[in-house]
Amino acid sequence: MKSDYPLEKLEILVGSDASTDNTNAILQQLTEANRSLHLFLFEERKGKPEIINQLAKEARGEIMVITDANVILESNTLFELVRYFKEERIGLVDSGLISTGIKRGGISRQEKFYTSREVSIKHHESVLWGSMMGPFGGCYAVRKSLYRPVPDHFLVDDFFINMAVLEQGAYCISNIHAKVYEDVSNNPREEFKRKKRISAGNFQNLSRFRSMLFKGRKGVGFCFFSHKVIRWIVPFLVMITLASSTILGIKSPYYLLLALLQLLVLITPFIDHILRKIRIQSIPLRFISHFVLMNLALLAGFFKYLGGIRNNVWQPTSRNHD
Repeated sequence: MKSDYPLEKLEILVGSDASTDNTNAILQQLTEANRSLHLFLFEERKGKPEIINQLAKEARGEIMVITDANVILESNTLFELVRYFKEERIGLVDSGLISTGIKRGGISRQEKFYTSREVSIKHHESVLWGSMMGPFGGCYAVRKSLYRPVPDHFLVDDFFINMAVLEQGAYCISNIHAKVYEDVSNNPREEFKRKKRISAGNFQNLSRFRSMLFKGRKGVGFCFFSHKVIRWIVPFLVMITLASSTILGIKSPYYLLLALLQLLVLITPFIDHILRKIRIQSIPLRFISHFVLMNLALLAGFFKYLGGIRNNVWQPTSRNHD
């Protein structure tokens, strides 16, 4: 393991969620060579939240680092994640995600821009109020004593765990020096499905933690509303704006023009698709198209939430594909 953190102080728990490739065989070989590694094989798919719940029960240490198999850590990442826990008020520390695998085609540039902005916003939330809104699910650290099991069928485990820590009065922060690397998504269709699932999970969390919009430590409610809730309701704001412009456009050419411009923005994914077919790549247009598609995914996720979520098992999103 390429880490500066003392190996004798680590307890490594690996959950294999009914893997169908050579993962289990490789893990069993690693377990034989490393006494600190403990393997948990699940014969039936449980979904990431349930796997985390099970491993959290088995963990003996107070500080748990939750990470995905496809995330690459630097040698000092673990040290940077745990260093702030010497302060009792710190309950969760997020890593600083760096996207890799950027390509000219697809949506990898747009996803990297979005991710970079998210990391920046979370960092400033941490500095101002210690009220970071949701860690990067691929790698973060949390106190076991503050960990609350993710409910059955919840789709976004990292945000639930984060909000549960804030609900108990502890601080959640982002440490941009705890660098981790992950291939960014490049396939619009795959990313749409992922965002749809995340959106449905977001509305689950909004329902569960809605009271925190109005109570709790200073800054929590503001960060929750300004960073998350407003973004989640953008599709509805767009529909209201378009409907209002259309109605007002009956008597005003100005509002009619505004409605037409909004419609033009909404069809940019179709325009971008046509241009891609003839091998024309427009980066500015791709940003607009990506914004529209991801908000459509938010809307689709909302209706998925309304329809009821009976299973939180999902297939991982393909990364770095055209």
